[in-house]
Amino acid sequence: MEHNEQKRIVATRVPDGKRIGFFPRYFGRHMLLVENYVYAHLSRLCADYRGGLWDYVDLSNGGCYITPSAPRGYTIVVDGNGFTGRLDAECAGVVATLFALSHLSMRFPGVETFARRFHQLRDFACEHPDGNLVLAAID
Repeated sequence: MEHNEQKRIVATRVPDGKRIGFFPRYFGRHMLLVENYVYAHLSRLCADYRGGLWDYVDLSNGGCYITPSAPRGYTIVVDGNGFTGRLDAECAGVVATLFALSHLSMRFPGVETFARRFHQLRDFACEHPDGNLVLAAID
């Protein structure tokens, strides 16, 4: 590998048997807050979201995100920046997780974990094939 090349960030779905440790590992005592913020953000961004099961995803750069398990698209509307777009479940989850982490990092500036996880996930989004849609939604 050349000196200026970087490894791509790899996303790995957490197996069902290891899900219980996901939120504590990444967010410690703030785990329920993060989880609820992500669900709430997708509810606000997507009028047709009605809840459901979610997958948990580890990133090779130390980050993480959660995404709806249902393999369908979601129409995301962000009033604050004028974005409207149809995203697959993975990208919708990345957007909702990024919004949640951003808001939590502003609400709790002393909890560095929120900002660190935001930047790790944003780095992944920048490499994602549909990253332009994710970045447009969060911009």
